[in-house]
Amino acid sequence: MKELKNIKIEVANAEHIKYVDDINNAIDIASKQRGTGIARRTFEYLSGKMKEGKAIIALDEDRFAGFCYIEVWQEKGFVANSGLIVTEDYRGIGLAKAIKSKAFKLSRKRYPKSKIFGLTTGLAVMKINHELGYRPVTFSELTIDSQFWNGCKGCVNYDILTRTERSKCLCTGMLFDPDWEKTNKTNGIKKRSLLDIIKKLKPTKASLKSKFSRKKSNTERVMARFFNALF
Repeated sequence: MKELKNIKIEVANAEHIKYVDDINNAIDIASKQRGTGIARRTFEYLSGKMKEGKAIIALDEDRFAGFCYIEVWQEKGFVANSGLIVTEDYRGIGLAKAIKSKAFKLSRKRYPKSKIFGLTTGLAVMKINHELGYRPVTFSELTIDSQFWNGCKGCVNYDILTRTERSKCLCTGMLFDPDWEKTNKTNGIKKRSLLDIIKKLKPTKASLKSKFSRKKSNTERVMARFFNALF
C-alpha cells in the first residue's frame, strides 16, 4: 500500500517538465472517471508554470503521483489554485490534501494580499478547501478576467458556463480572502462554519445522560413533595 510519508511534495521546476505528459494523461483519465470536466492544459502552459516556480508536484521516487499549479489574475488581485490531480494508485492516503495545502502556502507566500480561489466539482476538494479557510461563493465574487474563464474551454461542461453567461456551472466556486483573518483578529471573533454549529446543536451521550439525570431528580423531588403532602 502507498504511504504519504514516502512521497516527496515540492515546488516544481524545469527538471520536472518531463512529467507534463503524465499530468495531462492523468487529467484525461480523471475527467472520464468523474464524468465532469477537468480542463486540460497545453504542454507549453504547464511547463511554463514549472519554470516559474508556480506548481506543486508529488513524486514517489521517480513516479508521478500528483500535481497542482497556481495562476495570477487581475493584477495579482486573485490567485487560483488549479489543476489538482492525483493518480489513481495514490488516492485515499491524504495526498490531495497535502498537495493543496502546499499550493495554498505557496500562494500566500508569493501573493500575501491576493484572494485565493478555485473551481471544483469534487466533494473531497471542497472539504480540503473548507479546512484551509475557503468559503463557497457565487461566480460573481471570483475574478472577472476573461482569460481565466477561457481556460475552461477544455472542460466538457463549458457550454453550461457560456449559456449562463459565466454565472454558474457544475463547479462550485470557493474563495479565501486574507482580509477575513484581519477582521477576525480585530473583532476577536472566530469564524464558525455550519459544521461547527451542527456539532454544537447535536446532543452528545454525556449531555443526554445529564438531561436524563436532571429529569430523574426533578421527578424524585415532585414525588417527595407529593408524599409529604399526603402524610
